[in-house]
Amino acid sequence: MSLPRIAVDAMGGDEGVRVMIEGAALARRRHDRFKFLLVGEETRIAQALENHPNLKAASEILHAPDVVSGDEKPTQALRRAKTTSMGLAIDAVKRGQAGVAVSAGNTGALMAMAKLALRTMPGIDRPALAALLPTLGEHDLVMLDLGANTECDTRNLIQFAIMGAAYARIVHGLDAPSVRLLNIGSEETKGTDNLRDAASALKAAAEQLAFSFDGFIEADKISRGNVDVVVTDGFSGNIALKAMEGAARFVADLLRRSFSSSLRSKFGFLISKPATELLKHHLDPNNHNGAVFLGLNGLVVKSHGGASALGVAHAVAVAARLLEENLTERIAADLTRVGAEAFRSSGRNTKAQPQAAGAEQEVSGEGA
Repeated sequence: MSLPRIAVDAMGGDEGVRVMIEGAALARRRHDRFKFLLVGEETRIAQALENHPNLKAASEILHAPDVVSGDEKPTQALRRAKTTSMGLAIDAVKRGQAGVAVSAGNTGALMAMAKLALRTMPGIDRPALAALLPTLGEHDLVMLDLGANTECDTRNLIQFAIMGAAYARIVHGLDAPSVRLLNIGSEETKGTDNLRDAASALKAAAEQLAFSFDGFIEADKISRGNVDVVVTDGFSGNIALKAMEGAARFVADLLRRSFSSSLRSKFGFLISKPATELLKHHLDPNNHNGAVFLGLNGLVVKSHGGASALGVAHAVAVAARLLEENLTERIAADLTRVGAEAFRSSGRNTKAQPQAAGAEQEVSGEGA
């Protein structure tokens, strides 16, 4: 089956064209049904494609004279959306020239451009950034929001739960994913009014939901493998994500230092190398790359800025699968089924202060 094209911002990321083209080529070798719209400086893209004839045969180049820099403010990037590789990749989705856009560029700019161009779905107030995180269980968990909205009200959290569950059903093939709200304790009395109100509303709507709501979860339990979707506001989610990334790097560095401390340790490393390689593979963010902006009228996938070609290929594969599985349509169907409008009066604080959190900050853990 031939899928609609995948628009790739070839200029995004720390290393730009080389890694983005290598990643797309790797994805194309693994899944030959992929077609691509490569957006960026035409000469550089064409030159890179000479090393990847298989990708070249399945691609079209869309020239973009400008690039969004990593430290550029979203408000500045928005003014140049019609000339930048990021803006034109998103515009291709809006115009139907591509089914999904993939970028490793500035997260805040990507969110601002995507929201302005694609708009939020009916029944969704704000889009959320969702990613797959490693666990001790059989599969990764879906976590959102990871930085698109620093402040969220009850209604936002409920909508995030519905979108996250739809995402989990696609990527893991689950009929009824387990969903929990991130909190400072598992007791029903813990947390903010918004958290407790969201939990009450989700419990009350349990029979209508296409997932099981299992209450609250604390941050130290996230990776245990007994939950499929963790929902939180972007402020808490981004802090939790960076703490998990830091802990993973700490463990890796500590092991490296321990194994090189003496001759006996080096010998021990040789014996335990299969186990350490498995650990390295499990913690490598490239193997979990590809965060998704959920809740938009179109698909946009964020690759980590420092991702390798393997990481980019993984993000492209995530994009293709969500496109193939009609994620946007499935979220819309879930919202209709549960009567999401009924949640609009839920909670004491139904009007969080408008804030384009993703528009003023860079999120570090896209798919870590």
